[in-house]
Amino acid sequence: MPMRRRVLLVVALLVVGGCAGLPQKEPLQVTVAGIEPLQGEGLELRMLVRLRVQNPNDAPFEFDGVSVTLEVQGKTFATGVAGESGVVPRFGETVVSVPVTVSVLRMVRQVMGVLDGKPVDTIRYDMSGKLSGTGFSVARFRAQGEFELPKSAQAAAPAQ
Repeated sequence: MPMRRRVLLVVALLVVGGCAGLPQKEPLQVTVAGIEPLQGEGLELRMLVRLRVQNPNDAPFEFDGVSVTLEVQGKTFATGVAGESGVVPRFGETVVSVPVTVSVLRMVRQVMGVLDGKPVDTIRYDMSGKLSGTGFSVARFRAQGEFELPKSAQAAAPAQ
């Protein structure tokens, strides 16, 4: 084996071993802090989603970009990206704004799924995304849950 390959192999092993020795970090906690309507174009609905990002770690997390996907009832409903950059302080929080887009076709598909004749009491959602950190770091996040429909919305859905 040539000397150059040996040196590269040793360096690669040191880097991998060094990464394994780093302390485990807690994942960032991300929740929806607010939603505001934006001006859409044509057959789309636009919203500004404000995400509250909490850092439970002893080191700040610098980010340069964010992406979000929102699924409703197991189907993609809205997506968005933002080139926003900033820092989530150690043991702190910040709010990140992401414009998201919902196409009319996705909205129609969701409505048709709700109006399939079966009563709907709750809506399931799954939000996932990532904050692209500086260097090679990426913080992925996921929030899941469900919310109950108001009784008036349940009564408006046709029963079969």
